[in-house]
Amino acid sequence: MTRSFLRLFLAPLFALALTAAAQVRADGLQALEAFLREARSGRAEFTQVVTSPAREGETARSKTSSGSFAFQRPDRFRFDYKKPFEQTLVADGETLWLYDADLNQVTARGQAQALGSTPAAIVTSAPDLQALRQHFQLQAAPARDGLQWVQATPRDKEGQVSRVLLGLRGTRLERLEIQDALGQRSVITFHDMELNPALPPETFRFRAPAGAAVIRQ
Repeated sequence: MTRSFLRLFLAPLFALALTAAAQVRADGLQALEAFLREARSGRAEFTQVVTSPAREGETARSKTSSGSFAFQRPDRFRFDYKKPFEQTLVADGETLWLYDADLNQVTARGQAQALGSTPAAIVTSAPDLQALRQHFQLQAAPARDGLQWVQATPRDKEGQVSRVLLGLRGTRLERLEIQDALGQRSVITFHDMELNPALPPETFRFRAPAGAAVIRQ
């Protein structure tokens, strides 16, 4: 078999492989666009695993937490951490509230300034890719674990987050993989996400518990 015949024989296979790869890359961005467009609100349970980089002579350490999550576009969300410690994170459209039950302390920050190029901004952004591209460089990533993936790299190079990977199944977001500037990795897996439920307005309202110290930044 001559080299010229090999080239002729293999060329269509390479073309098919490139076409398939292009389709995989396109599917990730298309899935994200569909999620932004069609998922106006949602709620789910979640598990979060945070892994710190290994120090010299040590193995990497991981911490697992879990709770519930809800969002409503364009700028409202709520995380209720239940295990191992109770914390509440609420974005009401103007202010980002963080309540730590153990400390009985509330921290409040302006939402626009606090979110910027964070993973939460991706989930609750306006329903189109163009708005998201103002804060992130978006690139489709290879499919794995039965999910379509998109890599989002913050345009703000001075932020804490260096990279976010979003794993989607159809129009449902199932996983966020977050890498920060210090090498810490956080994986949030959403379970049984319900899309477009009718969420009551009080879902995204925060009232500081009686006696809690409130710190405004």
